[in-house]
Amino acid sequence: MSCEIELKLALPHDALPALRRHLRAAPATRLGNAVTLDNTYYDTPALQLKAHKVAVRIRRQGRRTLQTVKCATLSSGGLSQRPEWEQDHDGAFDFSAVDDPATRRLLERHRDALVPVFTTRFRRETWRHSPREGLAILLMIDTGEVVLSTPEGVERRAPICELELELEQGQPADLLELACALAQDLPLMPADLSKAERGYRLFRDAPPPAPCRSEPSTIAAGDSLIGAFRNLALACVRQWQANATAASAHTSPDEILSECIHQLRVSQRRLRALLKIFAPALPAGFVATWNARLRDNANRFGDARDLDVFCAELLATVRTEGLADADAMALLTRTAENARIDARHRSAHALDIAAQGRLLLEFTLALERLASNSLLEAADLRTFARLRLERLRKRGRRQLDAAATREPAALHALRIGFKQLRYGVEFFAPLFPAKVVKRYQERLACAQTTLGFLQDVDTARARLAQWTAAQPAIAPAAAFVLGWHAPRYTRLRERVIRNCHPLVHGRRPW
Repeated sequence: MSCEIELKLALPHDALPALRRHLRAAPATRLGNAVTLDNTYYDTPALQLKAHKVAVRIRRQGRRTLQTVKCATLSSGGLSQRPEWEQDHDGAFDFSAVDDPATRRLLERHRDALVPVFTTRFRRETWRHSPREGLAILLMIDTGEVVLSTPEGVERRAPICELELELEQGQPADLLELACALAQDLPLMPADLSKAERGYRLFRDAPPPAPCRSEPSTIAAGDSLIGAFRNLALACVRQWQANATAASAHTSPDEILSECIHQLRVSQRRLRALLKIFAPALPAGFVATWNARLRDNANRFGDARDLDVFCAELLATVRTEGLADADAMALLTRTAENARIDARHRSAHALDIAAQGRLLLEFTLALERLASNSLLEAADLRTFARLRLERLRKRGRRQLDAAATREPAALHALRIGFKQLRYGVEFFAPLFPAKVVKRYQERLACAQTTLGFLQDVDTARARLAQWTAAQPAIAPAAAFVLGWHAPRYTRLRERVIRNCHPLVHGRRPW
């Protein structure tokens, strides 16, 4: 068995000439002429190999035919390490060389049921980057397509245009360093979907990528502090990358694109919260640098989310019943929708895939370079989690005391503090009793929802004041909308302090 360590990068087709020029100018050597690779992927009709994350491929390259078995592993930032077994193929499947017992049993059990599922056909140009002794990286430019023919005779196709960096000698960080260097001049986006996975998406006729929400924490009590931090940070990276990629697949600023950008911003907030929670275990420069860069990245996308909330949750829920000024309401609705469309266009324009790809690669490299030490290795993760969560809770107490005035700024600060506490509980949840943590999370979420509504109304009030100043005819509608929500706003503002009190003064779940 060999272990394939590679970094997959997607790029637009029109960037290929610039990539080739870059490789000719860099210390890279082209290895022969481009070759055409025909690959057929096999599985059972019920896709039982895919269910176990195993792929079987027959590749035809000139006169040679190869059988390859690969096991999929979790990819983050385009970087993956996976076992593979490759051998000549004489027309019959031979799994005797697969030395992982579970994988071999799976393959032998389904050998006679394997059928072709889809094919990939692409041209591959191969270069070798070997700037110093002990470091050798293959750079493979693949252009072509994934093809699937349905039983009804319908063909589905998906394009292939990617750069694969495969490690021959060196460390995984070397792949990321080379990718970061290339990304300074080229629009490269880390890609976690393999060609096989894209083929299976065609088989399922899967829709375009949907917005990606955060993953549940998978840390364990025995993890080191740096190991736990890296685990949690890479989960945020996957959310960030998935939403940047999904957003780029939507050509118009619609609800799906808006939600993708929102979830991208959530990934940035979670990463920043994670940096602050683990700050005592991390280099100060690392925390300061990435907190600022992630904040600036999230700020690129403006106020589209606020306008989505205003239109969908505050304006659309108002029932005029013939009591509001119809002309003023129509003008307010047009003004809000136009502002929403403009904000979505600005967000879509700010979503520079080249910039996102570069930032993703640089952050993933910074994670890979993080070093531990004997003190950090000896620290108990559960004890560390308790100390950090208690610190967040104490800060929540101070913010709750300050919010007793019910002033909007103080309630907003409390909302942010509770959000960071909620993220912290989510990060460390596997370390503590599940039922107790779940109840605490539910109460935190409820409090955050209330605080979020209060903040949404306060933001809407400021926005309506700006619109009214520019268009006085909106004033009757603005007053009606605020008046519609005023009873609930007043009731929740009076109740929120009492409901938040047990979360920072009551029994803790850790």
